[in-house]
Amino acid sequence: MNDASRTRLQAAVAAATVRRLERLLAPARRQGPLRTAVAHPVDPVSLLGALEAERAGLITPVLIGPERRIRAAARAARVDLAGRAIRATEHSHAAAAEAVQMARRGEVDAIMKGALHTDELMHYVVDPDNGLRTDRRVSHVFVIDAPRYPRLLFITDAAVNIYPSLEDKRDIVQNAIDLAQAIGVRTPRVAILSAVELVTPKIKSTLDAAALCKMADRGQITGGVLDGPLAFDNAVSRAAAATKSIASPVAGRADIFVVPDLEAGNMLAKQLEYLAGAELAGIVLGARVPIVLTSRADDARSRLASCAIAALYASHRAAQRKTARTARGR
Repeated sequence: MNDASRTRLQAAVAAATVRRLERLLAPARRQGPLRTAVAHPVDPVSLLGALEAERAGLITPVLIGPERRIRAAARAARVDLAGRAIRATEHSHAAAAEAVQMARRGEVDAIMKGALHTDELMHYVVDPDNGLRTDRRVSHVFVIDAPRYPRLLFITDAAVNIYPSLEDKRDIVQNAIDLAQAIGVRTPRVAILSAVELVTPKIKSTLDAAALCKMADRGQITGGVLDGPLAFDNAVSRAAAATKSIASPVAGRADIFVVPDLEAGNMLAKQLEYLAGAELAGIVLGARVPIVLTSRADDARSRLASCAIAALYASHRAAQRKTARTARGR
């Protein structure tokens, strides 16, 4: 499908459906703008993404990078940077490092990727001594509005962990559950995906699925209902699940789709976007602050939705920390 065909498909779908991602904007605005370090916004696309989120009341950006290049991008985009905070750095590596340090110092509550590679930013995020690591594995979650699916769906991990271990997947699942709850899914249903529905030693992802479900039974994963292994059709279609006699609280109505590895997740997310007219947003979780990973191909709605998700998640985590402090004080 070429770009023109994709645009026509998305326009037709948008006209026929109410976009669920857009519904996240209003509750996110009510949280107040999120102080956000924008790392290396030196092209019009990344700079406009940050400024559009600011105009929407979602973030208060701090633009970090070579000031000359940031201002050149502003001239190219025909926007005025008067009144915007700019933190000058020499190059993209320094911009990524400064964004992370601002988060460590509590000066910002989120990070947004500008015109630099994801691995360049994440190198500083996951640094064991000076980064933003927590006791959780860092992972990415796509939040997807697929027109023919009756609810938002979450795909993880399709951007950070290439071949995650079982221990990694435990954190990947927990991060996704926390995000779904932040958005309003009280008890998300989690499908652990594989190619088949039966546990077999020949396919490692089926063993991981079985182990993750047992970990949930033992309280090592909380807040969601897990089932797997499930093939994708059985996770989204009750009819497909019934045909294979799969009795499950998750089959046919999953919220979260945990993929075996990054390759599978990346292809699944992009197939939904380019062939099914889905809209995608997403953030990185598991660090001290949420990280908005925008792509040059993202449109304005996707960028705004990603910032809204980050704001809702940050508010949710702050409320959790407050509750935990209260409980410890009793």
